[in-house]
Amino acid sequence: MRRRIVLFGGSFDPIHIGHTTVARDAMEQLGGELLVFIPAKRSPLKGFMPFAGDEDRRIMATLAVADDDHMTVSDCELNRPGPSYTLDTVTSFQRQYGDQADICWLVGADAVGDLAYWHRITDLIDTCRLCTMCRAGCEAPSFGRYESSWGRERVARLRADVIETPLVNVSSTEIRRRLATGRDVTGMIAPAVLDYIRAHGLYKSLEPPSFL
Repeated sequence: MRRRIVLFGGSFDPIHIGHTTVARDAMEQLGGELLVFIPAKRSPLKGFMPFAGDEDRRIMATLAVADDDHMTVSDCELNRPGPSYTLDTVTSFQRQYGDQADICWLVGADAVGDLAYWHRITDLIDTCRLCTMCRAGCEAPSFGRYESSWGRERVARLRADVIETPLVNVSSTEIRRRLATGRDVTGMIAPAVLDYIRAHGLYKSLEPPSFL
């Protein structure tokens, strides 16, 4: 029986219950044996650095999944110089787990419009299962615009791998705003993560570090 490893990349700045809830649900639907959160150093599509440092975000992600044996955190992208490319990460995990493992990469439905700008996107679709998480009650994303450039078969695979996940109305942006203005974030992030944020004085400002 083939193994199935599910990868979930993002800034996780900070990681919150929305991330862990939808990722866990997606992993269960995919029949995955392991879900790996992969904090990114900087998204190639964003012109600024995350608010919290690399090590802080890695530790927060680790704290958020500490009680789940089926979840873990990888710092592979944090240790890679320059912008992180999903294809490089997927290829790395394929080498690690071998030919008998299926690698799935989770992406939010709100990112579908940016897929055309992803590094070597057609190679990525050919290399792994690119699984789109769609919030319950929301309209499924449309991939029709990509059929002429990516081919009918690739688009069919993308459509087949749309996963309906729970609607969790939480965002890292809102959490940062609340923390910067002294408002409550109870129930939005894991208690251990909140303790870490307070202990290290994170998110006291709404301004991200400048990107050079």
